[in-house]
Order: sequence, then C-alpha cells, then structure tokens
Amino acid sequence: MAARGQMAMAGTARERSSRVSLRHMLSSEHPLPWLFPVTAVLIAFGVYPLLYALWLSLHKRNPVTRISVFDPDWNWLKIFSDERVWGAIGHTYLYTSVAIVIELVLGLAIALLLDSDRKGYGVLRALMTLPLVVPPAVTGMMFLLMLDGSFGVLSRTLYALGLWSPAYPILATSSSAMFGILLADVWQWTPFMVLIMMAGLRALPKEPFEAAAIDGANAVQAFFRLALPMLSRIIALAVLIRGVDLFRIYDYIKVMTEGGPGTATETLTAYAGTIYFKNADFPYASTIALLTLILLMATSTIFIKIFKVRF
Repeated sequence: MAARGQMAMAGTARERSSRVSLRHMLSSEHPLPWLFPVTAVLIAFGVYPLLYALWLSLHKRNPVTRISVFDPDWNWLKIFSDERVWGAIGHTYLYTSVAIVIELVLGLAIALLLDSDRKGYGVLRALMTLPLVVPPAVTGMMFLLMLDGSFGVLSRTLYALGLWSPAYPILATSSSAMFGILLADVWQWTPFMVLIMMAGLRALPKEPFEAAAIDGANAVQAFFRLALPMLSRIIALAVLIRGVDLFRIYDYIKVMTEGGPGTATETLTAYAGTIYFKNADFPYASTIALLTLILLMATSTIFIKIFKVRF
C-alpha cells in the first residue's frame, strides 16, 4: 500500500510539473508555442502538396490500366513537345500583362479621384470594396450571362451602339474571348489596386507638394515629378502581388470559356485542370502545375531584381 501511495504521489508530482512547465512556456516569450500551429498548417497545406506533386510528376500514368509507374523523364520531356503547353504559356503571360496594366492605370486614376476628405467620398471608398467580396466563380457566371451573344445585356448594348457585330459573339470568338474574361477580372480586382494606391497617396508627405505649388508647379507636374516617383515602391509591390494572383488564373476561364473557343483562352492552370479532371492524368497535370510554379518564381525573381522590390 505504501509503495502504491508513493507511485501515485510521484505520478501526481510529474503531472503538476508538466502543467507548470506548459503554463510557463505559454506565458513566456518562447517562440515555439506560437510557431508550431503556423508551421503545421504550412506543412499540411504547402509543403506536403508540393512534395506530392513532385512525386507524381516522376510517374507515367497508363490511361488503360490507370496505373502509374515510375518514369522520371516521361512527363518533363512530354511538356517540351506539347504545343498546348507553349500556347498556354503565351496566353498566361499575355493575360497577366494586359490585366496588370489595365488594373494599375484604372486603380491609380480612381484613387486620385477618391483621394479627398469631402463629404460622401468615404462612402464611395467603402463601396469600392464590394466587388472584392464576390467569389470569382460567381463573377465569372455574372459576366458569362452579361456577355451572352443572344440575351446578354453587355453584348446587346454593344450591338445597339454598333460597336460589335452579332455575328461574332464575344466569348465564342477566338479573337475576343480573352477580352471578355479580362472584363470580369478588371471589374473585380481594380478596387484592390485602388485601395493600395489610395493608401500610398495618403502616406505621401505634404511638404514637397507645398514647395512645388509655391514654385508654380501645376497638378500634372506635381503628379508625374513628385507623386509617381514616390509611389514607385508601392506600385511595384502591388504589381508583384497582383501578378502572382493573375498568373494562376483559373476560375473565370473555367466558368466562362473552359479554355475555348478551341484553346484561345487556355492558360497553364486551365490546361492543368483539364488534364486533371477530364483526362485523369494526374502525373502530367502535376508536372504542368510545377512548371507554372517554376515560371512564376523565375518571373517574380526577375521583377524583384529589376525594380528592387523590398518587403
């Protein structure tokens, strides 16, 4: 009985000691308790999927038996001979570049118009955030209906104004389908640029502008010679963030055109999605996804080096 009592007391002491040490660790400045949850999430949703995709890319899938065998060269060599991959790369860079330019110019222009403390402008700035809360798939469906060649309100308006021919529906014509997808993207993500540009404008010092006004500089000169150079880092950071998001565009293309007509709007992620969901060729789809990641990292690195973006 005495031995049992001593063992119970020892167990209770160890339990108290572990509780005290855990409480001490949680209440101290030790970084481990706070880094562990973030690290676990990063490993579960970032590192593991990346390693699994890399493992899949080293296999060849037999479409008949649906069995994957280890063949590390098959998918990577197949990419270089796949014309659709090269076309998708061109569409990805074209879409990303055009969307960034349009959204940046519109975002900066709207930010300049809304950069005022007059009554009512706060409500307008708040309304600018509404498109950002709409899911991209819903936005794609909205513009799919509005650009429909038969009853779409945007298409029928263009027909009535004589700016477009009903014989060439926007989303069903290879030369204009990408333009229709860009409309949805610009509508939803220009407010993102507006918010960033407005934050940058509000952070600019007033003294240089006051000195320029005393020297006789007008608003246009003050913008191009003072505001724009001082906003260069903010603009570069906004372009980088938005460019990374645009490079992996999928929702609008999937909902509005599914990469068509033909392959006119097929980007890398859209092509990878087609191979994954329709062809069930998981190794090749993973290889294209890894290629997208490699191109994105290379492009981002070059952009950071050229424009000297610092975080």
